[in-house]
Amino acid sequence: MILAFVEHESGLPDEVSLEALSLARSLATAEGTELAAAVFGDEGAALADELGAYGVEEVHHVTHDDLEGYAPEAWGESVAQLADDLEAGTVVVPGTDRGHEVAAHAGATLDAPMAANCVAVDVGDDGAYELERHRWGGSLLEHARLEGERKLVSAAKHEFPVEAADEETDPTVVTFSPSLEAEHLRVRVDRVESGDEEGIPLGEARVVVGGGRGVGGPDDYDQLEELADLLGGTVGASRAAINEGWRPHDDQVGQTGAKISPDIYIACGISGAVQHMVGCKGSETILAINTDPEAAIIQKADWAVVGDLHEVVPELNDAIRERT
Repeated sequence: MILAFVEHESGLPDEVSLEALSLARSLATAEGTELAAAVFGDEGAALADELGAYGVEEVHHVTHDDLEGYAPEAWGESVAQLADDLEAGTVVVPGTDRGHEVAAHAGATLDAPMAANCVAVDVGDDGAYELERHRWGGSLLEHARLEGERKLVSAAKHEFPVEAADEETDPTVVTFSPSLEAEHLRVRVDRVESGDEEGIPLGEARVVVGGGRGVGGPDDYDQLEELADLLGGTVGASRAAINEGWRPHDDQVGQTGAKISPDIYIACGISGAVQHMVGCKGSETILAINTDPEAAIIQKADWAVVGDLHEVVPELNDAIRERT
C-alpha cells in the first residue's frame, strides 16, 4: 500500500498535497497496490469525496484527544504508526515545510530512508526507486536510488500536475487513534495569529509582478502595483529589494522567500540570481524586463523586453487600460 499524507484547509486538500497524490497514485499503479491517505483535524473525514476523485481508496482520519492542533513529533509518530498498521511500503508527503517535518519524524521512528523534493520517481524491477530530486535550493538536479523495505518521499512543489484519476473511487473512511506519549507533544502550535497582509497571497496569485534592485526605490513600485492591479495579480520582490527595505519580507520571491507558480511572472529590474529563480521556476511563463541583455533572467525567461522598466511598464499599463 502507498500512504499519502494530505494537508487541508477548511475541508479541502491543498494544491501541493494534490500534486503529491499524483505521484502517490503513479507509484500505486506501478506497484499494483492500493492508495490510502492520512488526514488530521476535525474536518479530515470530510475530505473523502474530494480525495476519491484522485484515486484514494481509504481515508485514515487520525484522531486523538491531544491532537487538536499541529504537533510535528506527534503527527510524525502517528503517520509512522499508521504506516506500520497498514504495512505501507511507501509514505508520500507534499514538499511543504509541514510535509517535510512530519516525514522527518516518521522516518526517524520507522528507521526508514527518505528522499525529499522529488521531481520524478520510477519503480525498478527490484522494487527500489530510481528518482530525480532538487538539491541546493533547486540549482542542482540529482539522480538517486532509494532502497528499503519502507521508503518516504516528498513531491517537490509544482513539479507534478494535479490530475484526477481515470476512475473515481468511493473511499472508505477509517478512524485511526495513535498511541502517544507526553514526549511526542513537547512542541505544538499554541495559537495562530493572522497577519495584516492584504490582497492575493503570492503563493496563490495567477499573475505576479516582481521588482528588483532595478526598480530604484520604494516609491517606484507604484507602477508595478498598477500593473498587478490591471492584471488581477500581486506584487513580489527580489531579496535585493527586500534588503534595501523597499518591500516587506512577505513579498520576497526566492529560496528564502515564497515559491510561486503563477500563469505569468513579470520580472522587472531583477538580475535572476539562482536563489531568486528557485522561487519562480514554477511559473508557467516568465516575462523579463531588464536593461541588460546579458542578465541571467533574460536568458531564462520565455519572453524578454530589453529596456528601461520605468518606460516599459507605464506603456504596458496604458496599453492594458486601452484594451479593457
